[in-house]
Amino acid sequence: MTSNAILQIVLYMALLLGLAWPLGAYMARVYTDRPCGLDRLLGPVERLLYRLCGLDPEKEMDWKGYAVALLVFTGFSLLLLYLQQRLQAFLPLNPDGMAAVPPDLALNTATSFSTNTNWQAYGGESTMSYLTQMVGLTSHNFLSAAAGMSVLTALIRGLTRRETANLGNFWKDLTRSTLYILLPLSMILALVLVWQGMPQTFAGAATATLMEPTGYEAPVKDDAGAPVLDEAGKPKTEPARMTEQTISRGPVASQVAIKQLGTNGGGFFNVNSAHPFENPTPLTNFLEMLAILLIPASLCVTFGIMVRDRRQGLSLLAAMTLIFVVLLGACVLSEQAGNPKLAGLGLDAQASDAMLAQAGGNMEGKEVRFGITDSAIWATATTAASNGSVNSMHDSYTPLGGLVPMLLMQLGEVVYGGVGSGLYGMLVFAIVAVFVAGLMVGRTPEYLGKKIEPFEMKMASLVILIPPFLSLMGTALGVFLPGAKAAIANPGAHGFSEILYAFSSMSNNNGSAFAGLSANALFYNTAGAACMFLGRFWLAIPTLAIAGSLASKKIVPQGAGTLPTHTPLFVGLLVCVVLVVGALTFFPALALGPIAEHLDMVGR
Repeated sequence: MTSNAILQIVLYMALLLGLAWPLGAYMARVYTDRPCGLDRLLGPVERLLYRLCGLDPEKEMDWKGYAVALLVFTGFSLLLLYLQQRLQAFLPLNPDGMAAVPPDLALNTATSFSTNTNWQAYGGESTMSYLTQMVGLTSHNFLSAAAGMSVLTALIRGLTRRETANLGNFWKDLTRSTLYILLPLSMILALVLVWQGMPQTFAGAATATLMEPTGYEAPVKDDAGAPVLDEAGKPKTEPARMTEQTISRGPVASQVAIKQLGTNGGGFFNVNSAHPFENPTPLTNFLEMLAILLIPASLCVTFGIMVRDRRQGLSLLAAMTLIFVVLLGACVLSEQAGNPKLAGLGLDAQASDAMLAQAGGNMEGKEVRFGITDSAIWATATTAASNGSVNSMHDSYTPLGGLVPMLLMQLGEVVYGGVGSGLYGMLVFAIVAVFVAGLMVGRTPEYLGKKIEPFEMKMASLVILIPPFLSLMGTALGVFLPGAKAAIANPGAHGFSEILYAFSSMSNNNGSAFAGLSANALFYNTAGAACMFLGRFWLAIPTLAIAGSLASKKIVPQGAGTLPTHTPLFVGLLVCVVLVVGALTFFPALALGPIAEHLDMVGR
């Protein structure tokens, strides 16, 4: 690894962990109803929202009521976004005349953005109107992220409260997450992005005259717009000349800011943050990478403050950081090593090494302005969180380099993870870790003074096992059904990796893709929508059930047999549990995909 790469990684991690402290403390004040500095400005707005909706924010819910509110809210949001896509041709703010989105794609997209997945089987600039992008997709970026943060808050209350059924009020948690956390941060970041040259306009696409017109073969069409065929049945073409270029634009900065901060990841443009309008400068690239993990890392500090033991939050943050840094290093090293098959192109070893050194390794699919290190940091961060945005094409990574983002999703996206969802997933792993430790010494396990009993373990098992089940079953169908196999752009092990990556992404609510799979097909739109919905709520609801069960219990005093959950020993145990569960579940599939492709690439 080069010294430049090490410096960039150290700077990134130092700023991330440094900013996590003040933001985590601020969010703890928001969720415990203490003054946070924005009360005078936003308090009247918050109270007005409650009055308009007829809500009593102080009326608390048990875990079932909280879960019902979450499902009702998401179901209504999903339906509204689906209808907006289907009717966008008749709605305003459509200067480029975008047609209605097809039903299966509209269902997939509505489910994707409602579940904080933001999987995109479409090109934003050629499919979605400004109204759909702004009112539909961007608003869901706020609300789906706030829903995940609300579930985490309910789980923290379950760990801190005793002998009660109440976990708080979903509508209050949703409102405060959006109003006091996501909205202010997004406004600040959006203004910086606009300053750096990112578009924020309602004007339609711009037309530019090419300085060097180019010729091409254009398809011949009849009066009805259908292609004209020649005698061999092939489409006829005729010489044409391109003198103008259409440049898409729109309200980009406002969507990009919340897509990163809310770990959403849905791009305004088809190539996401590799597009110069969505990521124009090195500063925007660094800030967007930082924004991906900022709130998830900060929530660990929030957790420690809310449970009145900051060491508990630090132990979880340490476990996440340890896994992240190791896998990030593996990704950077794999990409900097390049493709060994270049040595077989007839070049001597000295020339080949010089060429690799000049290129910096595997630059295929990467922006020269970002290079390998920034591309690898983004790829690792976006899949460690449930973000899914990209500034390079993961499909072009080396097999082991592409394995890293795939594995981070398959671990359950608990290495920082999505806003809220990542930490409550890691807390479930922490419950499993203390249970395993309890089995070793023959003692009823405890976590933060609450006994972990069969009900909690059953719910924890659902949280851990459902995403792998969805990922592997979807992959099995993808390699079995003829229509699904037709979408594969590459044969062999890499094609298998494309399908495995797609279902790992959708089932874990990530949204990134290898980009070599034609995902806008009936099978992937419908199967993907099911995986995204189940991957979100079959985890959130068992998590709320755990919260409700823990809230009803007494606090058990610590004894000689209590496992401390803030020590390096527990951090190591937690890391081992996360890695072992992921390895045992996915290693056979990874062996058929990226590992087999790597062995073939090195000639073994």
